[in-house]
Amino acid sequence: MASSATGAILAVLASLIITANVLVAIALLRLIHKSGSKGLYFVLNLAVADAMVGFTVVGLVIDEFSQPFYPPQIFCVLRMAFVTSSSAASILSLIMVACDRHLAIRKPFHYFQMVTGLRVGVRLVGLWLVAATVGFLPVFTPAFQKTPDVRQPKCSFFSVFHPAYMLSVFCAGFFPALFLFLYLYCDMLKIAAVHVRHIREVEQAGLAGGCPPSRTTSDMKAMRTVAILIGCFTLSWLPFFIASIVQTVCPGSFPYKVIENYLWLLGLGNSLLNPLLYSLWKKEVRQQLSQLAAGLKSRVLLRLGNGRRFPGRGTKSLPTVSRLRLQD
Repeated sequence: MASSATGAILAVLASLIITANVLVAIALLRLIHKSGSKGLYFVLNLAVADAMVGFTVVGLVIDEFSQPFYPPQIFCVLRMAFVTSSSAASILSLIMVACDRHLAIRKPFHYFQMVTGLRVGVRLVGLWLVAATVGFLPVFTPAFQKTPDVRQPKCSFFSVFHPAYMLSVFCAGFFPALFLFLYLYCDMLKIAAVHVRHIREVEQAGLAGGCPPSRTTSDMKAMRTVAILIGCFTLSWLPFFIASIVQTVCPGSFPYKVIENYLWLLGLGNSLLNPLLYSLWKKEVRQQLSQLAAGLKSRVLLRLGNGRRFPGRGTKSLPTVSRLRLQD
């Protein structure tokens, strides 16, 4: 019964993750085609990585509804490697987005010269290579695999990965990423404070001329986006990583079923929050989604209207319909 409930929750979560990220990816592609902004490729990569997380969860849904089926060890290792690599790609994409916003605020006049298509492509290729290396390291290193347990009814992190591998991933991956997020945000706060002070000095000198501080507004929007990403990332993944480290260091001190059935689901929810946050806070993405929905609605109404429309006088459709009725 618990397995079916977990499978149902995973199925709903996976479908929402895939749908939301695919829609945001389509909206971002349209926006990139219209604006030509290279920095949006990092956000697009985040949507692709989160969509892949949803697709990997589909396999786990099948496992939940097929229990007990006692899969072979290599099958579980490959399945959890895909889950780990896609999750790592999502986290690395979040770091890329934060770094891009930080660069845009710190060096606004050199941003477009530094963020070129070639450099963006190299960074994205390197991102996926690192994510694949992290996820598939146990596949090529048997020492990072746990001893197979024939009584294990499904695939899970704790049943296929060695504690040394999990500690390495958690301590060398998650916490440095969190500290980097905090550093970037604090540095952006400092830069924004300097900009606000300069604007106030100009206003006091009477040189502002009534012009709105558009630069400061843009900086605050970028900082707000990064702050929301950091907050959701921390709230989603921190409980899972802390509980996993405790479980790895002291086996049996924390029920691993709680980690896999609840805390890991909370971490997966981050892949659903990311597209929702961008569609909520980015006006351009909302506009593209509304245009996409309006275009889809008009096409549906047009097809329904064509289906109900009868052929008029002087057309060739009437004899064709009459012949079909006579043949029937």
